[in-house]
Amino acid sequence: MEAVRLIPVRPPLLRPKQLESRNLNGTHRIKKLKSFKPFIAATLSEPKTEISPKRSSFSAVADSEINASQSSLSSPPRLQVSPDSLQYPSGYLGAVPSLTVPDENNGIVNAMGYLTSILSSKAYDVAIETPLQFAPKLSERLGVNVWLKREDLQPVFSFKIRGAYNMMAKLSKEQLERGVICSSAGNHAQGVAYSAKRLNCSAVIAMPVTTPEIKWQSVERLGATVVLIGDSYDEAQAYAKNRSKEEGRTFVPPFDHPDVISGQGTVGMEIIRQMQAPLHAIFVPVGGGGLIAGVAAYIKRVSPEVKIIGVEPSDANAMALSLHHGQRVILDHVGGFADGVAVKEVGEETFSLCKELVDGVVLVSRDAICASIKDMFEEKRSILEPAGALALAGAEAYCKYYGIKGENVVAITSGANMNFDKLRVVTELANVGRKQEAVLATVMPEEPGSFKSFCELVGPMNITEFKYRYSSDKEAVVLYSVGMHTVSELNAMQERMESSQLKTYNLTESDLVKDHLRYLMGGRSNVQHEVLCRFVFPERPGALMMFLDTFSPRWNISLFHYRGEGETGANVLVGIQVSSSEMDEFHSRASELGYDYAVVNHDDAFTLLMH
Repeated sequence: MEAVRLIPVRPPLLRPKQLESRNLNGTHRIKKLKSFKPFIAATLSEPKTEISPKRSSFSAVADSEINASQSSLSSPPRLQVSPDSLQYPSGYLGAVPSLTVPDENNGIVNAMGYLTSILSSKAYDVAIETPLQFAPKLSERLGVNVWLKREDLQPVFSFKIRGAYNMMAKLSKEQLERGVICSSAGNHAQGVAYSAKRLNCSAVIAMPVTTPEIKWQSVERLGATVVLIGDSYDEAQAYAKNRSKEEGRTFVPPFDHPDVISGQGTVGMEIIRQMQAPLHAIFVPVGGGGLIAGVAAYIKRVSPEVKIIGVEPSDANAMALSLHHGQRVILDHVGGFADGVAVKEVGEETFSLCKELVDGVVLVSRDAICASIKDMFEEKRSILEPAGALALAGAEAYCKYYGIKGENVVAITSGANMNFDKLRVVTELANVGRKQEAVLATVMPEEPGSFKSFCELVGPMNITEFKYRYSSDKEAVVLYSVGMHTVSELNAMQERMESSQLKTYNLTESDLVKDHLRYLMGGRSNVQHEVLCRFVFPERPGALMMFLDTFSPRWNISLFHYRGEGETGANVLVGIQVSSSEMDEFHSRASELGYDYAVVNHDDAFTLLMH
């Protein structure tokens, strides 16, 4: 467990902002969908691996690079917003751009420019034309014809190779001799490294020190020099841009460049060529926007009737928020489960295209992504990474929400660079995401025979998990999961419980329960002045010691639960005894530590299960 190795480390270079205190259990539900309005609350050489030893000297460079970047993009003023400020039901097509009439002549020039660039792309020197495959099981279940555009079958298991190579292949001989550099935590890095090997030029890849070993080793094996630098993508990018200037290397952006966008646009060109029947919609995963901008730039010029629908995780919705506000915004934090699309801001050029060409954005949960990974395995015996299954999750949610039947829809399966550690999480949440399993808590009298009576009330439903520990002479709280086939089955079981005076709570949507509390049953207690927080620890040696140096021995730690999910940040639930008069000092120290955190003291599930 890398995050808890007791090795002193230097402090982080850049400090992420403190998160607003808020409930993270995801229990908010909108029941009256017919009168639904989105919830919105905005706030203004030889391959080798290097770990930079001089982090303090880099700090000024990183700050200057990032500040310069932000200042150059500050007109109009940039909004910093929370992902929670724009949420709507899974499958709902939100963030529909407010289209304005563009300059006609300029629009024609841009349209023809991208169309020509996509048609003449050099991507096929290294990329393959991936198949468009029918998904019979999913199609039968949904009542629509689901087609999978298999970008996970590319040489580097991702579409990223198309854009990276298309840009690099257009570099002059002199530029190739000086080499290229990029910053990435995953698939873009492999695309650049593979392209550099094919073009016989040197490549330096800057990756955060929190990058999983499997990812940077894959890049290294392709012949690139990997530099592990900084705790975040921003720091790695600042390093890469500075080194680009110092050494004359060409910086290869992951999405925000016309040649990169055009390379990704070849995916759309192939879909139109391969799909002979009328097409209702193409679902595209969205991170920085390179893929959806390229696909839309082609599709909307040759088949404008086809909907181009972006799909984002609900906790990494930078494009949806940018389209909603009509300008690019910066997320104050971003969820890391689908790390391939976990970006805080979309590209300038990609946003310019998307606000004119896309039809909206669907948001999906982590559970839904896990369910789609399982769907893909059952369809093709292939395992997608979370970002790779994002479009499939969006297609399923959209078709269910709007009752689409008999249409042809395409989902781009965009990547298969799965971190193996994440598979445990996927298997635990897949059935929840597919609505085949529910997580419940029931309060029952602590008396002989109550457990037997409880099981009789569960009836024909299968108990898949059950957790209980004696804590009171009067009543017991049990946490359990049940398999279900329909919502009516679950409702009927809950009605049986309620009619027998057994209060039952549906906790299926609570991430706090699924990530932490299900493992802490039996540890019920009332701790005086306990502040309950969720922290995101960077997955690197010494992260725990930095945390302890910040808070201990100043305050007593009353609870600690770490659960690795194969992400760049570890999800940690912490209880600390802090009196109300000391809360300002606590927040000050937490902000100085620099780990994203949120106070969740008033979470109903925690009170039910742990107090």
